[in-house]
Amino acid sequence: MILTDIFSMILRLAELAFGAIVAGMNGQYLHDVQDTDSWDQGRFIYTEVVAGIAIFLSIVWLFPFAGSFVHWPVDLVISICWFVAFGLLVNLLNGTCGYVFDWNNVSFRHGDQCGKWKAVIAFSFLSAICWLVSAIVGIFWVRDHEARNYRRRTWYRSRV
Repeated sequence: MILTDIFSMILRLAELAFGAIVAGMNGQYLHDVQDTDSWDQGRFIYTEVVAGIAIFLSIVWLFPFAGSFVHWPVDLVISICWFVAFGLLVNLLNGTCGYVFDWNNVSFRHGDQCGKWKAVIAFSFLSAICWLVSAIVGIFWVRDHEARNYRRRTWYRSRV
């Protein structure tokens, strides 16, 4: 049991870190283009909202309690939201900055916008994977505990 709690805490910390990186870099881009039309920046606003929700939920569920594993449907939904954000950002680049999974120029420097977008794409993908693994761990934990708690006793072995 302690192993699943430690693994869950490591996953939540990774989800928190990846969400914070995406929110920071994406927020900086949105601040730089704040005078443009909001419809043109819709995919970045969506990514920022998903990052904010992911940061909030990962902080709330960071500490391992027995109830923290029953949130696997929300973990799955957040993972799907991250995959959608990943797809929207990949669709925006459309090969203009090179191959999507070529992360050689991923950077946090001020002048390299392609490197920043690739960093946002990379950490969005990593966050989606972490949320998906967290949902899978939750499914197995709930399934194991339901099977363990359900013991049918016969009438002649009752302790009444």
